[in-house]
Amino acid sequence: MMWIVLALGLWVGGWALNVWLARRNTGTAALVVPVIFGVALLFLWEGLVRGLDVPLVILPAPSAIWTTLTASIPTLWADFVQTVLKSVVPGYIMGCGTAFLTAIAIDRSPFLQRGLLPIGNLAAALPIIGIAPIMVMWFGFDWQSKAAVVVVMCFFPMLVNTMEGLQASEKMQRDLMRTYAAGYGQTLLKLRLPAAAPFIFNGLKICTTLALIGAIVAEFFGTPIVGMGFRISTEIGRMALDMVWAEIAVAALTGSLFYGLIALAERAVTFWHPSIRI
Repeated sequence: MMWIVLALGLWVGGWALNVWLARRNTGTAALVVPVIFGVALLFLWEGLVRGLDVPLVILPAPSAIWTTLTASIPTLWADFVQTVLKSVVPGYIMGCGTAFLTAIAIDRSPFLQRGLLPIGNLAAALPIIGIAPIMVMWFGFDWQSKAAVVVVMCFFPMLVNTMEGLQASEKMQRDLMRTYAAGYGQTLLKLRLPAAAPFIFNGLKICTTLALIGAIVAEFFGTPIVGMGFRISTEIGRMALDMVWAEIAVAALTGSLFYGLIALAERAVTFWHPSIRI
């Protein structure tokens, strides 16, 4: 009971502090508020698990997850290399890059717009649980099949956002470029792509989470004896939930950092956009 009361007290205290900081509306408050919220949530989790004496096989406490995480760094690092560096990164680059080039081709050719967009819609509707085993059969058990799943996962969101961005420039602006005798390439590079940058980065940010999810799920269907998905499926069968949650923590941290890197790149590239200046 003492753990529950302590956890609830820390939660209420953190909530009150966050409310007070949120009213300040400063840059420091914007950084501190989520940190306090996260720490308070972890304390609440720890207190409820310990106070209610929840078994480890149902929900481990954050302290148990941290102990497992620090004791399993070599294993977690090998899984990170296999899943993220060998599968997510190549698949993300290929998927987003192919979608970007396809969007430009569709924008250039009405024939492709009528022919490729329905195929893109079809690819977006394919369930990952169905395409992952097929990719494993086609490309083998190593990282290539997981990268192929990531390509499929990233292609359509990036395609749609890029095409929407290419239509963001106003007709009057495009007419002005034509009065300057600018061709398609010049208009694309100097007007339409800069106007489309916020949409393109939006697609890139969406694909950061989709890529990681796709690679992890694909590893459930066949992989070398390493990888985040392999580790989660194996340890869940052994009821080692502390290791499962350690992998989930690494995946969540990786996804957040990946998203943050794209967001920082967006601020650096689109600093002129009103949404960034606000």
